[in-house]
Amino acid sequence: MVNPYAGEVEITLDGVPHVAKLTLGALAELEAGLGEASLMDLVERFEGGRFSGRDVLALVVAGLRGGGWRGQAGDLVAVEIGGGPVAAAKAAAELLARAFSFGETK
Repeated sequence: MVNPYAGEVEITLDGVPHVAKLTLGALAELEAGLGEASLMDLVERFEGGRFSGRDVLALVVAGLRGGGWRGQAGDLVAVEIGGGPVAAAKAAAELLARAFSFGETK
């Protein structure tokens, strides 16, 4: 069970629930991987609906790694994400929102 107050989001991979969280290390990895000038630029992309599949994948991977998962983006190619691409995009947006909230849930 995830704790939204700790910034956690549940992501299901092949029927197995995983905790995802954007830790400082995961955020740094995400920033470097997406080539944005800042994480706020990435937040603005999501808020403006200008995000790509690559953005969603990078956020999901960073969140899963922040939650303790040891995989890489390539490991998700053949994995079924519970709820499909729409659920993955929603989880990515929730990860961002929770990472920059102050104990509030969305």
